[in-house]
Amino acid sequence: MSLSQSLQQKLLQKLSPQQIQLMKLLQVPTAILEERIKEEMEENPALEQGDEGHDDEFEPDVAEDSKEEEFEKDGSEDDYDQIDISDYVHEGDDEVGDYRLKDDNYPEADENRTIPHKVETSFIELMMQQLGMLTIGDEKKRIAEQIIGSLDDDGYLRREIGSIIDDLAFRQNIETDEAEISELLLQIQQFDPPGVGARNLQECLLLQLERKMDQGQPVELALKVLEKYFDEFTKKHYEKIQRGLGIDDEELREVITQIVKLNPKPGGNAGDENKNNNYVIPDFFIVNNNGRLELTLNSKNAPDLRISEGYRDMLKDYDRGSKKDKRQKEAVLFIKQKIDSAKWFIDAIKQRQNTLLNTMEAIMNYQKEFFLSGDETDLRPMILKDIAELTNLDISTVSRVANSKFVQTEFGTYRLKFFFSESLQTDSGEEVSTREVKKILTDLIEEESKKHPHSDEKLTEMLQEKGYNIARRTVAKYREQLNIPVARLRKIL
Repeated sequence: MSLSQSLQQKLLQKLSPQQIQLMKLLQVPTAILEERIKEEMEENPALEQGDEGHDDEFEPDVAEDSKEEEFEKDGSEDDYDQIDISDYVHEGDDEVGDYRLKDDNYPEADENRTIPHKVETSFIELMMQQLGMLTIGDEKKRIAEQIIGSLDDDGYLRREIGSIIDDLAFRQNIETDEAEISELLLQIQQFDPPGVGARNLQECLLLQLERKMDQGQPVELALKVLEKYFDEFTKKHYEKIQRGLGIDDEELREVITQIVKLNPKPGGNAGDENKNNNYVIPDFFIVNNNGRLELTLNSKNAPDLRISEGYRDMLKDYDRGSKKDKRQKEAVLFIKQKIDSAKWFIDAIKQRQNTLLNTMEAIMNYQKEFFLSGDETDLRPMILKDIAELTNLDISTVSRVANSKFVQTEFGTYRLKFFFSESLQTDSGEEVSTREVKKILTDLIEEESKKHPHSDEKLTEMLQEKGYNIARRTVAKYREQLNIPVARLRKIL
């Protein structure tokens, strides 16, 4: 087989750098958009923050061919000749990107709306503060710091002690043994919050109960239950526990009361490591104004941006100058590249805001009944394709908008993904949202007798009586998605 060369023509679809930048910005939630803009301003000196009160609109005017150009540091003469300074210098025109989409009907709402910010000590910082109160040598302190650094977000030490010994030896040149680490771990387990430093759930609960030993007989019984019958307790095999310890229903009820008060994730409630308690900054606000829904975009998510005056002044000086040597031309190429990049970024921010607003408006109109009532049973079946067709956007674009975005309503703050659900057919042939079925399933479980909770078969029968064509395995799937345990684990004495 001989080797040969040939010419071929191919048509390829290739995303421009601007399209890639826009897709990345669409995924960024309001909470971290400001950081992304600060990063861009640090990388591009031609981009700067404008005055809040400036109303001039910035219209990006970048030639299509210049968008695809990539300039090397020592450009060519053709690059210099293609530069039109008038595209970048406008005498007396202060260009500012007013892309914040303020609501002209309620300007005071944009100015006065405050965004909450969370400021507090992290879990690790809290542990380090308590470590500073121990009277131990420098080497032991470094070992203790390694142990604290090995704790996970829930406050557990799930790393093997042998791995910690290896880390200390290879990274800090500290030789230690299991006995010394266990001794320091016992001291760390006395820190607040109670239960930190435990290696499993059983040890975590026992550590917390040991601090309550002065509270009487129920605590002592709870300790015995967790020490000897932990597996039986987690599986709610109460009869075995009663036979083993010789206690009646009332005593067991007091033991359960003591144990359920304990915190299974002690690190999760300390500092800003607790993801469940983080404040949510909404991207949208929906208000019911006498039956008319009004949608506004969070106007605090980005500052006003504009092209740097200093960079435009440099281009003016170049344009007025008569002598244009190679160094000046190289500087102009660099300035042009930075100004183009700044214009593209401002335009991408504006497109991001428009895309967010159009997508949320389509969701609001599609789920209008829910936003008026706040009742989950009013949610309509809705998939990404439905919104993509309404907005003439690609499904992937709608997915990026729905990712990590929140909307604040009169009934609470919701993730945008909350409004997307599959459909389920009723006996009458009507299609309803699976959200509606899950809400009814949750209500049925909340209303059940905790001494005799409903099985999945019984829940299936009750839903079918209400007109929902649903199988038992589907009920089990929805129950698991709602993080609701099986009937046996929902039983309460």
